[in-house]
Amino acid sequence: MTRIFGHFIAQKDDCGEHLEIGFSPTSISIQQRWRTNGLSADFLADYLTTFFPGDDRAAAERQAELKSAVSYVANELLENAMKFSYAPSQHAISIAMYLAADAVSLYVTNGVDPHAVAAFQQTIERLLTENIDTLHMEQLTHADGSGLGYLTMLHDYGVALAWKFAPSLQDPAVLTVTTMARLSI
Repeated sequence: MTRIFGHFIAQKDDCGEHLEIGFSPTSISIQQRWRTNGLSADFLADYLTTFFPGDDRAAAERQAELKSAVSYVANELLENAMKFSYAPSQHAISIAMYLAADAVSLYVTNGVDPHAVAAFQQTIERLLTENIDTLHMEQLTHADGSGLGYLTMLHDYGVALAWKFAPSLQDPAVLTVTTMARLSI
């Protein structure tokens, strides 16, 4: 059964230029691949800047701001997907970036541990219903920093987050989660 949290825009409905990268769980372990998250995030951000040309200072500043935001958000999403991916599912992790006239959307999909779904969905409910400033301050004062990436995306970058939990297309017994992060441009 599919369950949506937040205002999730299906990738097929997100139009415009797009780029997708997939990470196979069988070539090297997801945990080993975690070291390349920054490289992948930077690649997406560099690719995005080609759509914002310009030689003046304002254009260069806009490019740098977008590059920084996309790199941060993509890295956080990939880190979460790699860290919490359900290894027994052997589900690939993917990240896709869609560029529209007014926004950049990032979609990260990974297998999810069926025993962790309820706690994850409770965290999502808090992110979507409670005061972000209060949650952000709470997490900054906690030693574990759990959930700080999502809160920083919401608090510092104004990202709209949404999630879709659904059975895998390859194996309906496996549950996947797609996290959508949408940045206005």
